[in-house]
Amino acid sequence: MPITSFEGKTAFITGGASGIGLGIARAFLERGARCVLADLRQDHLDKAMAALRAENNRLMPVKLDVTDREAFRSTADEVEASFGGVDILVNNAGVGIEGPFRNAGYADWDFGLGVNIGGVVNGIQTFLPRMLARGKGGHIVSTASLAATIVMPSFLAIYTASKAAIIALSEAMRDDLAKDGIGVTVLCPGFVKSNIHEAGQNRPAHLRAGSGFAEAEKTLSQRQIGENWMEPEVVGRMVAEAVLKNELYVITHGEFRNRMEARMNAILAATPKADMQF
Repeated sequence: MPITSFEGKTAFITGGASGIGLGIARAFLERGARCVLADLRQDHLDKAMAALRAENNRLMPVKLDVTDREAFRSTADEVEASFGGVDILVNNAGVGIEGPFRNAGYADWDFGLGVNIGGVVNGIQTFLPRMLARGKGGHIVSTASLAATIVMPSFLAIYTASKAAIIALSEAMRDDLAKDGIGVTVLCPGFVKSNIHEAGQNRPAHLRAGSGFAEAEKTLSQRQIGENWMEPEVVGRMVAEAVLKNELYVITHGEFRNRMEARMNAILAATPKADMQF
């Protein structure tokens, strides 16, 4: 059935050991959930477990590369053995890939789409059949970006394309999953204090050769997080409320509203009236 309380529920959160993922975990823990923190970075997992020491009995850290389907399966088995079935899947892991579009190589496309789209697909393919088999409903949250709702510059083309796919996927699967009491939410964050600028550090070795983004990733890694950027815990609380209300969209910032309207107005202006003949 739809999630109406976090008490006794188990949440599996990818990219869960830092930034937005950790903020979501904190919000869920505050409301009584058990949380599995799945993350590629062992240093982030260690830091998160230390920070949440008081909640360790309701936490399970797992090192996971979301592009590894077999690892996803074995991790799901491990989680079920320890915490029982997963009630809430949070597909949050992502990479902030950017660089000169004309320099993009297959390695850049494979890295960006492999994590930002493939990781979400792998999460759904791993946990949705298990949710359906349990017959107790649940919820799926996937992190997209406000960048996918406006026209962005070309250096963010791969990133924006991947995040736009997550919005469309969430919208499309919502009505079907509702039949089994499984809610769907897509998170579209703006500027949030996170580690998404560390994309270059998380790129696997086999996707470094052939990349045209090496210099851009070096520059990105030195980006300073703005003091006025949103705290991850605020985003986490927004997500928690959206799960309880089964809301489709979580939009964290309003700065881009005018640009969102401009994009949609341009689409509508190019759309023929229903009764027009050609």
